[in-house]
Amino acid sequence: MKMDNAADIRAADIRLAGVGKTFGQGEHAVRAIGDATLDMQRGDFISLLGPSGCGKTTLLRIIAGLERPSEGEIVVRGHPVWEGGKRSAEATRPVSMMFQEARLFPWFTVAENVALPLRLRGVRKAEREARAHALCETVGLKGFERMRPSSLSGGMRQRASLARALITEPQVLLLDEPFGALDAMTRDTLNMELMSVCAQAQVTTILVTHSITEAAFLSDRVVVLAARPARITEVIEMPFERPRTLDLQRNPEFQDMLVRLRASLTGGH
Repeated sequence: MKMDNAADIRAADIRLAGVGKTFGQGEHAVRAIGDATLDMQRGDFISLLGPSGCGKTTLLRIIAGLERPSEGEIVVRGHPVWEGGKRSAEATRPVSMMFQEARLFPWFTVAENVALPLRLRGVRKAEREARAHALCETVGLKGFERMRPSSLSGGMRQRASLARALITEPQVLLLDEPFGALDAMTRDTLNMELMSVCAQAQVTTILVTHSITEAAFLSDRVVVLAARPARITEVIEMPFERPRTLDLQRNPEFQDMLVRLRASLTGGH
């Protein structure tokens, strides 16, 4: 699907139009994503929720420009991610991605790992150090800036990874199950911090998660995907006001929403 209406392109912060992805060819071809169409506005927090292996991460990588779609178009901030077979720097520059594993360099300190994207962009040492220390404080790592990743807990490593993802002041933040391996209490704490940071910066955020509770608690909308090939079967608005606290999860309306999401995932069964 080709989008020719410039006004429509500018209206959405991120737009997927008929996006599909097939790996391989002929009888070995695997259809991973089929006809994904979705608009996201600036500051939206959206979760992609679906069964394991349904293509959520592949869709996230396509939005990031790490995978090229087989068909369709992705537009970020008015710029198509792919033009003439080439990835667009204008579309991908405002995008930052955080993975399930922290992926910190063991020979760097926490502050050096956080500042690495600025170093790669040629930002002066004094400026990148100041910004790294400020972000370490924001994500709860004040006092740990000089430590190595091996000295940190899993939750603290993910805090450092989040700070690194935010240091370029991205306009779009893509999250691939960043807290999925953490214990429940640490995960709740980091989700609260993530929600606060994204709201303050008006970052358009897309989260891949297997957790129905996490999706409902964090999101403005939850995008439910069917099993492979990933198809958007439903987009469900979360009617809960912000700011949110963990007390929301005990609210009967919230519990009803979890039931609805679970039914959507299982086709009503």
